[in-house]
Amino acid sequence: MTVRTGPGGRWRAPALAGLAVLVLDQLTKWWALEALDDRTIDLVWTLRLHLVHNSGAAFGQGQGWGPLLAVLVLVVVAFLVRLAAVSSDRTTRVVVGAVVGGAVGNLADRVFRADGGLFSGAVVDMVDLQWWPVFNLADAVIVVGGAVVVLRGRRRA
Repeated sequence: MTVRTGPGGRWRAPALAGLAVLVLDQLTKWWALEALDDRTIDLVWTLRLHLVHNSGAAFGQGQGWGPLLAVLVLVVVAFLVRLAAVSSDRTTRVVVGAVVGGAVGNLADRVFRADGGLFSGAVVDMVDLQWWPVFNLADAVIVVGGAVVVLRGRRRA
């Protein structure tokens, strides 16, 4: 049985997931900039909150590649939206929405925290396991969401 929804109904849940990730990501970054500017907060075991400004790609590699990374992010976002558009799987669409929200969150850092030109800003990271590169909420959503999309795609193939 197919449930029919009104205009945009197919995109409502993915858009809300993306918006939720974007807002939560930016709120956690705002908090980190205020609370972690001059200190580190140890939580449990090796988990701590420690402010890092990442001008590179994943795991701090590719310092100074901000503009190229921004263009690549836009291409990947377009690909993901296309993937979601042709998917009949609601879960895949929602997860893609969340991943796009995370990508836009990191892209927003590159735009709004730029002082040396368009997309030259650094991404704010704060979750530090001390045995893994420092990351943020958007990074976590992108990695987990990407894995979910791949696993769901393999299961359906």
